Amino acid sequence: MKVEVKSWRAIGYWIWDVKDPDDVCGICQNNFDATCAKCKVPGESCPLLHGTCSHIFHLHCIVEWLQNHTMCPMCKRPWSS
Repeated sequence: MKVEVKSWRAIGYWIWDVKDPDDVCGICQNNFDATCAKCKVPGESCPLLHGTCSHIFHLHCIVEWLQNHTMCPMCKRPWSS
């Protein structure tokens, strides 16, 4: 069986693919350049918190997480900063 294509339109799009998976908060999945869900403006109002396990989170995200857990959400080691 032969098929004859009478008309064809190609559609394409592109996006920047430069995100490093380590550049997002492991809890809210927002970029560190952006804010967490609780903040409206990026910068000093939404600081980052580094754990001894080398994982980084928005301060508000990890504080809320630690209200119900005692471990890092990424590696499950006991959390300490």
